[in-house]
Amino acid sequence: MFLGVFQFEGELADLLPAHERLMQTYPPDRLDLHICVRRDRGIWVYDACPSRSDFEGFTGSSEFRTAVAEAGLPMPRIQPIGEVHAARMREPASTRA
Repeated sequence: MFLGVFQFEGELADLLPAHERLMQTYPPDRLDLHICVRRDRGIWVYDACPSRSDFEGFTGSSEFRTAVAEAGLPMPRIQPIGEVHAARMREPASTRA
């Protein structure tokens, strides 16, 4: 799994609803890992693809650019981070029995 970060600059009041619109176009089963983090001047989205070549293909695709534009997001600064060695996430308390 290969991780990258997408840095969207702007006002949170505009970016967060646009991010939600973008997420509606991608079924959850197509996402290996997707984390949206609020920042002082925007949002950073950490997203993983099966491989670096998949990441590069996706981020360079017209599908990606079109989806971002149609959701109302500005084009992000994209930084490849690297291969994921391990990942853990505690189950949210709201879903624990």
